[in-house]
Amino acid sequence: MQHTIDKSSTVQQHVVVQEFTNSVLDPNAPMLGPVKNGGTITANTAPGCWGPMITPRLRGGHEVTTPVFIEGAEVGDGVAIRIRDIAVTSIATASGHDSSPEGFCLGDPYVAARCPVCDTLWPETHIDGIGQDAVKCDACNNPVKPFEIVHGYTVTFDDDRTIGLTVPSNVATTIAQRADHYSALPPGSRQHSILNYAPSDMPGTLIRTRPFMGQLGTCPSMPMPDSHNAGDFGAFLIGAPHEYAITPEQLATHKTDGHMDIDAVRAGAILIAPVKVPGAGVYMGDMHAGQGDGEIAGHTMDVAGSVTLQVEVVKNYPLDGPVLFPLLEDLPPLAKPFSASEKAKGQQLAEKWGVENIEPLAPISVIGTAANLNEAIEDGLQRAATLLDMSVAEIRNRATINGAIEIGRAPGVIQVTFLAPLSRLDAIGLGGYAREQYDL
Repeated sequence: MQHTIDKSSTVQQHVVVQEFTNSVLDPNAPMLGPVKNGGTITANTAPGCWGPMITPRLRGGHEVTTPVFIEGAEVGDGVAIRIRDIAVTSIATASGHDSSPEGFCLGDPYVAARCPVCDTLWPETHIDGIGQDAVKCDACNNPVKPFEIVHGYTVTFDDDRTIGLTVPSNVATTIAQRADHYSALPPGSRQHSILNYAPSDMPGTLIRTRPFMGQLGTCPSMPMPDSHNAGDFGAFLIGAPHEYAITPEQLATHKTDGHMDIDAVRAGAILIAPVKVPGAGVYMGDMHAGQGDGEIAGHTMDVAGSVTLQVEVVKNYPLDGPVLFPLLEDLPPLAKPFSASEKAKGQQLAEKWGVENIEPLAPISVIGTAANLNEAIEDGLQRAATLLDMSVAEIRNRATINGAIEIGRAPGVIQVTFLAPLSRLDAIGLGGYAREQYDL
């Protein structure tokens, strides 16, 4: 694999990202940076999912930032990503449950949209009108819609971006007339705003916002459509009829699970991502204004926003996927650190029954992905066992009595969240992040 950055570039303490991919994460493409080990990255991200999904020229279902080269990050390391800030900049967005009309793609509507009239793959398109036929092929002016909204909504946010309200049809239409303005598309974005569809099937619904990053991680080690950089969506690439087809072995080897849609990946959390290419290639996108566990509608409120990350190399990271240290309030009840009074009661029990040592514990959340949730759970359990040098049986017990299995996204992203022996975390260089995050 070639180094994908100009070696004469000056290492920077802070990198501002204003560029986006064409929805393909390509380790052979130039990266931005390099940024210093311990430096920061700031980006104004574009909406993911809806927006890119109705923009046929984009080849991955999202529109993520150009990856950034991290000084000192080598294959086999990890990158600790401290999420310093996430702020929604969109004034409004639209979303909903989708369907894929027949004839508008080559096997996968996220990856290979086509015009069924002139048979152009990844056609250039333009907006003409409002509604679900508004995206038109430049070559033949036929509507091109790899996705339709079955039941959807347009939502606008208050000035603080803490509350949203879905609007009726006439307001959605008014917003659609200035779609790019209300969605706050960054200058480098090439997507059609989903506000052009103007859905309004459940007006007057009040919504809390809780922004997080649906995409955050490191570049896979072979070209891969961005939304498919995970075990569930990546399964759609296996044996696909388009040029991004891969084998099961390639998916397992090259993905980095940067597309998680886990609502705990928000400001204040610490994510550890695997390094599979020189320089890691940290990228981000698909900011969500809020989402319930599972993202069961398939999509949520995709928004533009500003993000600040601090990155730090973790040498000899022993895992091929991500680990998360969520905010304390995002931990399951049984996975929260023990209080002083709980520890005191435990010490009394130890003295009563002659137990010499109570092992110090710390929360950790190991990500698992696969084609379905059952397989994703097995993946997460095995990863946790590998990370901590334990048996899968022991991980099952610890996740049962000191944690939980949480659903990030259906069909196949989960978290194995539990209290792990702090000594095991120290042995792999992650104990300091647990102490930092939970004041241990």
